[in-house]
Amino acid sequence: MNRDASTEAIRDPSQVLVVGKSPINRVVISKIVERSGLKPISESPDTAVRILRSLIPGAVVLDGGADNKDCDNLMSSIDALRRISGKSLPPVILLSTKNGTPESLGLSSVIDVVVAKPITPERLQPVIDRLLNR
Repeated sequence: MNRDASTEAIRDPSQVLVVGKSPINRVVISKIVERSGLKPISESPDTAVRILRSLIPGAVVLDGGADNKDCDNLMSSIDALRRISGKSLPPVILLSTKNGTPESLGLSSVIDVVVAKPITPERLQPVIDRLLNR
């Protein structure tokens, strides 16, 4: 990526990019995001890459699927945004079938928090609130 993301990408902390292969899971996650007073943008892993070229969301929620790999194609785009921002922005939440930390699960360094499934407002909403209020 040779472009200057700060001039092309719009930073909008009120928007949360929700990415996953399952449309049903994306709807559930989006409803939880809305409960935090934020605007979800629901995308499949294939279309989310385009969004990240024009928008730096307040946070990214990835549904890892059965093996935590459904959104692996986004990691380099997210990593590039975080390097440009100079801090860990946007924060990234991975919804996983496994319990653990990003390190213990051998996940990409761009993952900040792992939330174990099933996805419930009680599990996910406090994590979203904490990451966006840090």
